[in-house]
Amino acid sequence: MCGLFGALSFTSQGIDKGLAQAMSEKVARRGPDDKGEWFDGPVMLGHRRLSIIDLSSAGHQPMHDVQQRYSIVFNGTIYNYPELREQLLIKGYQFQSNSDTEVILNAYACWGEQCSEKLTGMFAFAIWDKLRQSLFLARDRLGIKPLYFAKTSTAFYFASNPQALLATGQCDTSIDPVSLHHQLSLHAVIPAPRTLFKGIRKCKPACQMQIGVDGVLSQNRYWTLSAKREQSELSSQDWNEAIHSALLSAVKKRIMIADVPVGVLLSGGLDSSLLVALLDEAGVGKIKTFSIGFEDQPEEKGNEFEFSDPVAKRYDTDHHKFLIPNSEVLTRLPEAVRAMAEPMVGQDSVAFYLLSEQVSKSVKVVQSGQGADEVFAGYFWYERMRAASGSSLQRFATNYVDRDHDEFCETVDGAYRGEDHTSALIEKQLETEHADTFMDAVLRFDTTTLVVDDPVKRVDNMTMAWGLEARVPFLDHELVELAAACPPELKLKHGGKGILKEIARGRIPDAVIDRPKGYFPMPALKYVRGDFYDFMADTLKSQASLERGIFNRKYVDKLLQEPEKHFTRLNGSKLWHCALLEYWLQQQI
Repeated sequence: MCGLFGALSFTSQGIDKGLAQAMSEKVARRGPDDKGEWFDGPVMLGHRRLSIIDLSSAGHQPMHDVQQRYSIVFNGTIYNYPELREQLLIKGYQFQSNSDTEVILNAYACWGEQCSEKLTGMFAFAIWDKLRQSLFLARDRLGIKPLYFAKTSTAFYFASNPQALLATGQCDTSIDPVSLHHQLSLHAVIPAPRTLFKGIRKCKPACQMQIGVDGVLSQNRYWTLSAKREQSELSSQDWNEAIHSALLSAVKKRIMIADVPVGVLLSGGLDSSLLVALLDEAGVGKIKTFSIGFEDQPEEKGNEFEFSDPVAKRYDTDHHKFLIPNSEVLTRLPEAVRAMAEPMVGQDSVAFYLLSEQVSKSVKVVQSGQGADEVFAGYFWYERMRAASGSSLQRFATNYVDRDHDEFCETVDGAYRGEDHTSALIEKQLETEHADTFMDAVLRFDTTTLVVDDPVKRVDNMTMAWGLEARVPFLDHELVELAAACPPELKLKHGGKGILKEIARGRIPDAVIDRPKGYFPMPALKYVRGDFYDFMADTLKSQASLERGIFNRKYVDKLLQEPEKHFTRLNGSKLWHCALLEYWLQQQI
């Protein structure tokens, strides 16, 4: 829910109200129901509200505590807020609303920085302490909700997207060469704290920040995921039962904590189908489900209705299907790209954008299966990594990285050629002391880093662009902790997601369980032809692209000559990767 923004001045001038308006416009689509701005000396807090919990005016933000010491802006949902509210009432704290926002506010007043550890859910928030003249910010454990910031010599700015920070006119927009390496090599994943722009950073998942009017910024991590096991391991059946129970609990929490109806994005895959089955098991009747499809290409179907339809029929859901022609995809592509907080190469970004538009007409909240593949080893490359030989870096990179360092140097202009930053990052992540085996380290890396800045960011951006909140039960932190301790071989069984497949057996059709892994297909962005080719060629040949000078022109020409011969290890179009990056930059600066 919602979009937040704000600023803290380090000078006596305070924050200009015109700047607040400019920032507010850039997060407006995240919260169509209400807006608010509040100024107090050096600080400004702003908010755009999507009303999910406590739909009354009492849920308005920025929100202040009864004593008027603390003020908050918050984006997300706290699933254990009723329990925390009861604890705080016993301690004597007063409430003026029934919102989870006020629970965070009083939790901070009660427990200080330790409040983040007590929250179960997805969140990004900022709290101003009037007495201490300091700002406290925090982000949820798995980075489901975004939190970007920029610090200059005169002020600190923060927001739910970089566009709001760019609106200040105070950010250095030169390209960060390390981030560029990750963008083009690590499947467009730029791990926090970096972004593509040197002057904009993002709070790491499970981290919190404190900054005062003196400009001193401190950060600390409040949670770390362990992928280590105790000596006495559970049996395979024990693991199945434990995961089933934890997943059912996660699904129930995300349907109960809302004052509006909650639907499901039903792709036709195992993950979303299992969510429908578990909601039925939890006693939820007449579930609203939504599916989207696109035009076929000779090499690949554009929809998965043959798998989603039987699930909808089996559980008698209130099912909605949308079939989008390629002509509309291309027409709508510019606005989908503008909705991206950062450049996202996953072809399903546009699919999610168009699906969210339709879904938002029926519900405000949906559950999504994002995160299941990372947590439970669902992608094809995991087995290849397990079977590979060589160093940890070699086993990972040869089965995942979009471009080896030599090809990266061929891709970009000489000014951006330097060290192999992506290999260094991967090597550091896989050498963690928090994992028992290589595959434990791989899955931990994916769950804590790669999923955050690829599918999870994609889902948040594209749903919130239409004032639609996406909830991701597979990234419930208690479920993630349990799954991380589970032996990798149980997750890799049956071609991947072995435990989920065994839980699903008998609950959803065998055809859905046993089908090859699908990827929310949009073939037109993979097999680049016709108008799509022309669009990408025009983008990369534009004057803006030439002046920006990111790409080596010989490499671009090679891609344009044979676009369907240049695919990444994850089956993405290299031409699309380059065109998307350039086009996104054209939309932002």
